[in-house]
Amino acid sequence: MTDGLFPSWMVWALLSAGFAALTAIFAKVGVEGVGSDMATLIRTAVIFLMLIGIVVASGQSLSPSAVSGRTWLFLVLSGLATGASWLCYFRALKLGPASQVAPVDKLSVVLVALFGVLFLGEKLSGPNWLGVVLIAAGVILLAIK
Repeated sequence: MTDGLFPSWMVWALLSAGFAALTAIFAKVGVEGVGSDMATLIRTAVIFLMLIGIVVASGQSLSPSAVSGRTWLFLVLSGLATGASWLCYFRALKLGPASQVAPVDKLSVVLVALFGVLFLGEKLSGPNWLGVVLIAAGVILLAIK
């Protein structure tokens, strides 16, 4: 499904990239005066409150029983992975320059492509694999001081 020039998922993905870039800059400044774990806690509380507002405003059910056990399992695992990622990201930002930390963090793009192929049975074309290699190379070039 497309909405104009781009598929609707592309618009959301581009917005995500823009907000992720702002996250790195805001977080780098934010961790200067506080421990990285406390910074992660504050960020998580803000996200939690924001999402409650979005769910309530959109009229979605807040009933946990409406969610299947399998969905709960994978969302909890995703939440744990997200929490671990954020803790590591904020620690890295506390210790290093945002211009190098953020690109290394984006190595997740390469890992998602690999995990998608290995665990989800997704297929990547030749140009897709080239993109994965170029992203990995770009991370290396951006991370070198």
